[in-house]
Amino acid sequence: MPFTRNLVRLSGVLSLAAQAYGAYTIQDSYDPSNFFESFEFFNGPDPTNGFVQYVDAATANSTGLAGYANDGIYLGVDYQTENPTAGRASVRLTTRKSYTRGLIIADIAHQPAPVCGAWPAFWTFGPTWPRSGEIDIIEGVNLQTNSSITLHTASGCSFSEDSFSSADCGSPGDGTQGCGASTGDTQSYGAGFNEIGGGVYALQWTSEAIKIFFFPRTGTIPEDIEAGNPDPSNWGTPTASFSGGSCDIDANFMNHNIVFDTTFCGQWAGKVWGDDPVCSAKASTCEEYVGSNPADFQDAYWLINYVKVFSENGAKKGVAKRFNA
Repeated sequence: MPFTRNLVRLSGVLSLAAQAYGAYTIQDSYDPSNFFESFEFFNGPDPTNGFVQYVDAATANSTGLAGYANDGIYLGVDYQTENPTAGRASVRLTTRKSYTRGLIIADIAHQPAPVCGAWPAFWTFGPTWPRSGEIDIIEGVNLQTNSSITLHTASGCSFSEDSFSSADCGSPGDGTQGCGASTGDTQSYGAGFNEIGGGVYALQWTSEAIKIFFFPRTGTIPEDIEAGNPDPSNWGTPTASFSGGSCDIDANFMNHNIVFDTTFCGQWAGKVWGDDPVCSAKASTCEEYVGSNPADFQDAYWLINYVKVFSENGAKKGVAKRFNA
């Protein structure tokens, strides 16, 4: 499909007057009118040691790795360069603002299609990893068909959930494994997600629980979300819920930035390369495959309609300062 990928400024400023929407109040809204002004392009070395070269905003704009498509925000990867010496070019965008508790809702039309070597993620994290926590909302590697929803913390945080692959979010490896589980719904990730035109993910974060909800595009998005009046109490059972156990959520999760990225190989996709019979048959290493097969990554892109952040009504918004009368 044709894409328009220039970072043009749209006229007008989205008004975010403090309107009370049900149990939550809109705090920030990120969409094509302000997305690239509100997110920063990270262009340092990949913290997960991926075979990737994260580029800055100017490079992403001029090379078509970021921009606008089909009325949404496009975040892609280089699918033309063969054997890039510094890693395949990609983007990693992080909100300039940080958040503690609240409700984050993302309407996503397309996420990177599963391909050997790719590691896409939509997540949040705090300034001091892992002590300020990480919440992986959408994440997967290689040909995975289900999203991995995972929390990462320092030691001492565990939840009482039998279905998790690990209930201890800080073990082993001081948070590198984390706690959580894969979703059972193939429409929530990758090819299945893209075939139905995507859907809406929501993160509800309170002092008592962290919950992830997914609503496919095919008629199940709650009316209160569509109306801008989200009320999680009406949404039914979440896709994943973290509560109970020994974890003090407020002590382990704070000041999170929102992130979209796509990396390659590294500490997950590269580490499990030899365990995947399909991917390992294509090349002896993850880096070899990613470097020599650029065209395979053409569909490894995000297409985001919006991200909205709500604060819970009654939550403390800050301390008022004196003014000169």
